[in-house]
Amino acid sequence: MIRRSKRNARKHKEFIQTLTFFGITIISIMGLIGYLWVYTEIDETLLAIELQKATLDELNNSIKELQNDIVLLERVDRITETARKDLGMVFASPETISVYIDPGDLALNK
Repeated sequence: MIRRSKRNARKHKEFIQTLTFFGITIISIMGLIGYLWVYTEIDETLLAIELQKATLDELNNSIKELQNDIVLLERVDRITETARKDLGMVFASPETISVYIDPGDLALNK
């Protein structure tokens, strides 16, 4: 009877060791899979950030070019030249307005 209980205890101990080995192996594999998943997500996120930074740089360059165009088009000589050539406008001759006041109508003389 003692041999059987030793044999059962030994089998039970081996069974526990086997379960422990497989449990540790499965947990290790799951940990590695989780690590690779997180690493992949981080890599994809960094790639997306780089793409967005490149897009931001392109948009900033476009904004600067448009601002330069606006400054160029707002210049008075450019507007005058476009008005003359494209629209056929001419400068008007200066007008002089003369206002005559009768000295007797002034408030000081009353």
